[in-house]
Amino acid sequence: MARAIWSGVISFGMVSIPVKLYPATESKDISFHLLHKECHTRVKQIRWCALDDKQIEWNDTERGYEYAKGQHVVLTEEDFERLPLASKHTIDLSAFVKAEQIDPMYYEKAYYLEPAETGVKPYNLLVRALTDKDLSAVAKIAIRQKEQLCALRAHDGVIVLETLLYSDEIRQDSRPEVGDVNVSDRELDLAYSLVDAMAEEFEPDKYKDDYRSALMELIQAKLQGIEVAEEPVAAPTRVGDLMAALKASVEAAKKRRDEPVAAVAEESRPTKRKSEKPDKSEVPTVFREAFDGEDKAEKPATGRTTKRQKAG
Repeated sequence: MARAIWSGVISFGMVSIPVKLYPATESKDISFHLLHKECHTRVKQIRWCALDDKQIEWNDTERGYEYAKGQHVVLTEEDFERLPLASKHTIDLSAFVKAEQIDPMYYEKAYYLEPAETGVKPYNLLVRALTDKDLSAVAKIAIRQKEQLCALRAHDGVIVLETLLYSDEIRQDSRPEVGDVNVSDRELDLAYSLVDAMAEEFEPDKYKDDYRSALMELIQAKLQGIEVAEEPVAAPTRVGDLMAALKASVEAAKKRRDEPVAAVAEESRPTKRKSEKPDKSEVPTVFREAFDGEDKAEKPATGRTTKRQKAG
């Protein structure tokens, strides 16, 4: 299991639940080293003091806030520890809200909260309350030199803590301005039909990182000395007429939706098999007379005659 990055308590009214915080997600990005182009030697990134003109070690550094050009206020580790924040060791649940009231834009990163042995019962009590009431708890937590807003919710029997952005961290200057336009009822009906044709349950395992897979294939090919040819990528179809584009999109979506159904139906269709007669030894005794009769009836006539036929 991953190493806990924070430990403290959840404060639920007068109830305290000792917990540890673990990352719930991990990046699968492919990392690269920076190399010197001429010799392919890895480039080192070093800490360099411009005034003393020399390399310095990590232990010789400290953090400073630049309040004016070239002027800094220095803060030590002790200064950070002395900050009067209860959220350094306590997740104080301040409110309970409907999850749909939190805009997804505010969500940042997810963590698991694990209870200590003495906190299992109140932990499960909180899980049950959040589940039955279908609510998320709003709180604050101080991790990595930052106090963050967070939401706690129940998920598959455990509590997931998701850090949230503050409202002033949502950029409004980048928000696009979109003018109002008239949309006809026919266009809206076609848009609804397209949405309905593409609606389905969300299945996370259905989606894969195609870029990462293609990048790994390229790396493996280079390791084997194989030249990878660039595959042409189909350009998106552009239709000038909105109605024509909507109609074509609806038909294409319906076709894609029906293809898996047709494939399943084809696979489940029974195939005709040539009948096979069972071995005589496998036929119950009571039915063997009939079985022998079928054999005689199916046996072709030969040129041989019996004594009775000769006498006649």
